[in-house]
Amino acid sequence: MATEDKNRATAAAILPLVGGAANVSSIAHCMTRLRLGLHDRSLVDDEALKAVPAVMGVVEDDTYQIVLGPGTVARVTPEFEQLVEEGRASGTPAPVPTAEELADKGAALKAQQKAKNSTPFKLFLRKIANIFVPLIPALIGCGIIAGLNGLLVNLGWLTSVTPALAAMASGFMALIAVFVGYNTAKEFGGTPILGGAVAAIIVFPGVANIDAFGQTLSPGQGGVLGALGAAVLAVYVEKWCRRWVPESLDVLVTPTLTVLVSGLVTIFGLMYVAGEVSSAIGTFADWLLSTGGAGAGFLLGGFFLPLVMLGLHQALIPIHTTLIEQQGFTVLLPILAMAGAGQVGAAAAVYLRLPRNESIRRTIKSALPAGLLGVGEPLIYGVSLPLGRPFITACVGGAFGGGFVGLFNQLGDSVGSTAIGPSGWALFPLLDGNHGLGSTIAIYAGGLLVGYVAGFLATYFFGFSKALLTEFNVSQEPVPSTVAATGPATASGGTSAKEPAGV
Repeated sequence: MATEDKNRATAAAILPLVGGAANVSSIAHCMTRLRLGLHDRSLVDDEALKAVPAVMGVVEDDTYQIVLGPGTVARVTPEFEQLVEEGRASGTPAPVPTAEELADKGAALKAQQKAKNSTPFKLFLRKIANIFVPLIPALIGCGIIAGLNGLLVNLGWLTSVTPALAAMASGFMALIAVFVGYNTAKEFGGTPILGGAVAAIIVFPGVANIDAFGQTLSPGQGGVLGALGAAVLAVYVEKWCRRWVPESLDVLVTPTLTVLVSGLVTIFGLMYVAGEVSSAIGTFADWLLSTGGAGAGFLLGGFFLPLVMLGLHQALIPIHTTLIEQQGFTVLLPILAMAGAGQVGAAAAVYLRLPRNESIRRTIKSALPAGLLGVGEPLIYGVSLPLGRPFITACVGGAFGGGFVGLFNQLGDSVGSTAIGPSGWALFPLLDGNHGLGSTIAIYAGGLLVGYVAGFLATYFFGFSKALLTEFNVSQEPVPSTVAATGPATASGGTSAKEPAGV
């Protein structure tokens, strides 16, 4: 009960600071953030929100995002939703200004945010993230079960149970195309079930009896990329039908034509093309790490945090998913996870370099456990990014950690993850590779250690100018915990898992 009261108290503290129930247009959450759609952004009290004990930071993107951390956000969100419903039902008006006041206070801010976050490319990446992010909990759960099953099989234990575990771990992946199709149609404005129906063609065993381009199709050919393309096509066919089919015939003709037309194109075109693209992605990933391993890992690990800050990491989500579907694990995520290791090392150096700044040191002590588990947002928004140079030196740590893992990939020891989302220590249960679990764990742990040490040394010796040390090495209030961000940070590093491939 005490925990429930705490979560409700957090929700109750947040609600008035975002303008009250009447100012909230939508509520959702990912692995670490409460994501709110707001009618009027100017009603939000950012500084007061950041002072709420459970709030680790805030980020403004297409939605207003309040960083609460894993576990907490899943418990606070239902309480917040209930309070919003109660507020609306009570009819208590929120402090919403007049139309003239709204225009004066909010127009400039909204125009600025729209220009920043509504470029076609970022909108496309946001749609991609919205398709795949809801699948992450199932990927994590099934991935951990797969790892447990593999361990039991290797040890020869519980042989009567391992087939059941294999079914649990593999069932979702066998049908992931259907879920991708459903979410894609939903995100692009079509009927979700029609998108799922068309995507289901890809995994239907009967496609093995069909010849296309002189080849016999294979169930699952094209994978998630084919499902995504098929569902997008279904949305456009459905929208065309809605415009031209008479209303009296719509309920019969529209779904029939949608499935028929997009299904035929999928079978005799998209499955083949998407299959070739999926194979090329796997081949390229293998080539990249087998030939340029250390260098490729250095670049991937070093540039992942900036990619997260720009929201461009979302483009990697379907690539991770394709590799997992194709090879059983993604070799990219353990390398990208090194960005979080660099962040942890940088935070430790900041702690030692600012011995008299108790506020920053308290922030680091409270955020470090989450950082070790791969949730980097508290350290990013509360420490390194506001300080500036430590964010760059954290990237250096991630680069060296990524280079370490990439080097072993180049030497033939593939290190991968069976799911996207977690990183840091939380990724250990999801690790897989081509030379046994012990070797895989050792390489990943070595990469984390290199990332910690490199991030620490780079930050300790190069992370502070004299002016910065003079300014912050005194007793003072915490560094502002938010810098306007253009995209969500994750745990994938997202990663964050985190969100995909958080930090």
